[in-house]
Amino acid sequence: MTDTDIPDGFEPLSRKSPLTEPWDPLYAKKTDKAVIIGLHLAKPHTNGRGLIHGGLIAALADNAMGYSCAQMTNWTTSFVTISLTVDFVGSAEIGQWLAIESDVIRTGKTICFAQCLVKADDVVIARASGTFRVVPKKG
Repeated sequence: MTDTDIPDGFEPLSRKSPLTEPWDPLYAKKTDKAVIIGLHLAKPHTNGRGLIHGGLIAALADNAMGYSCAQMTNWTTSFVTISLTVDFVGSAEIGQWLAIESDVIRTGKTICFAQCLVKADDVVIARASGTFRVVPKKG
C-alpha cells in the first residue's frame, strides 16, 4: 500500500489509542462538522471466516462519532461513551477501503448525540448511533 492508495483528504490519524494501534495505519479526514476515519482492510481486521470483524467496526464507529463530537466543540471538551448501537447490514473483505462517516445530531452542555454510516468501497455495511457524555478537560 502506498500513499497514492489513500483517498483525497485523508491523513494519518493523529490520535493514537492502545486499542486501535494494532490496526494501524488509520487515517482521518476532518471536515467542519466531523472526523471521518478510514483504513485499508487487512488480515488483522478479520474474524475467523475472513470477513471484517464487527468489533473493529463498532470500535471505529465509536471513535469517529466521539471525535466528531469533539470537533464540533473545537476540541475544548472530552467525551466518553454512554451508549453505542450498531446495525450490521453488510460485510467487507480484505483490500477494501473502510470509511466511517459521522454526523453529530446535537451537542449540549452534558451530552452529545451522533450517528454514522460505515462504508466499504462506498457501500454501506453498518450504521451506528452513539450518546456521549461531555467531560470537561482538566487544567
